[in-house]
Amino acid sequence: MTNLTDEKVARPRGAAAARTDWRWQLRRAWRSLDALRAERFPQMEITDGMREAERRFPMAVTPHYASLVRRPDFSDPIFAQCVPSPGELVSAPWASRDPLGEEPALVAPRLIRRYPDRAVLLADSICACYCRHCFRKRLSGSPDAAVSPDELAAATRWLRDNPEVSDVLVSGGDVLCLPDGRVREILDALAAVPSVRVVRVCTRLLATLPQRFTAALVRILAAPARSRSGGGGAAATTAVYVMAHFNHARELSPETLEAVRRLVDAGIPVCSQTVLLRGVNDDADSLEGLFRALYHARVRPYYLFQADLAPGTEHLRTPLATGPALMRELRARLSGPALPNFCLDPPGGGGKIELAPDSVVERRAGATLLRNGRGEEFLYPDPVEARDG
Repeated sequence: MTNLTDEKVARPRGAAAARTDWRWQLRRAWRSLDALRAERFPQMEITDGMREAERRFPMAVTPHYASLVRRPDFSDPIFAQCVPSPGELVSAPWASRDPLGEEPALVAPRLIRRYPDRAVLLADSICACYCRHCFRKRLSGSPDAAVSPDELAAATRWLRDNPEVSDVLVSGGDVLCLPDGRVREILDALAAVPSVRVVRVCTRLLATLPQRFTAALVRILAAPARSRSGGGGAAATTAVYVMAHFNHARELSPETLEAVRRLVDAGIPVCSQTVLLRGVNDDADSLEGLFRALYHARVRPYYLFQADLAPGTEHLRTPLATGPALMRELRARLSGPALPNFCLDPPGGGGKIELAPDSVVERRAGATLLRNGRGEEFLYPDPVEARDG
């Protein structure tokens, strides 16, 4: 695998110790159904449909993520997220290889701008595990994996020329599959742009490869050297956020919770984005368990997303009405900081649209009838001035 580091660092010794090394986890990731069955799940049935899905879309499952599977079939929420399914062969007329309209929004090599103040740098196309619901399947496993020095320089030149962009998301793929030196190089290059005040590192590795969050990596993410000279000689600092991706409470393993603790204790905010997936988390109990566990671990549940219209994901999508109904129920169970916003990205781009549960039962003259998450109704009056007007 071309991304794996060749840095001269001490390697763990012994079989048990090796499993705690993120490089070992990446090298031992299962990349075929036959290997997964032979080495991990001998009872797993492999159908012709699964083999065809494996042929169409890349597969990778780390030993850590496989260890979270309890039943090696598609009724298991972890298995369903990482193993090729016959459902991926369903062809829907609305499926698009670029469902968010990112390619027309490219403003520099690997740099996407869809909002006035934000941009996305596609730093890598490699992941430790290939999620079956990925909206960037067009890039997954591409041999042209990591952003080159020339591409990074072109992206930062564009950012310097467009200072209204102050927030850059580093995505892919997963930039943290790169060696420490490359991660540092990318973050420092972005932080050197005076107008970039926030860099958000988007990663799935907290769930699929928590061993990656070594003390060395945490120091890189929290590096005070990313401070720079501001206007008039004042110090200016680029804030780094980790934008995680969790879909099920079982993904918060002891190793993951330890990695989160390291990040948060180092002053690095961690937020989580979740995708609503049929058969994985599309019930209130599953989402409550996930969001409550994240909240207790000091991770902010940020977004719950409707699944995007990407090829091979139709079997995992839910009806659009499902999300607001679940959010209405969750509002009665969880405190505000534990509740994400439910959003979707419309086909072809246009930016996120929030879909809040409708709590308005009826609008009357001078008052509004409301319903809470428990189904109770309340009449809320308008102010006197509004009623008289």
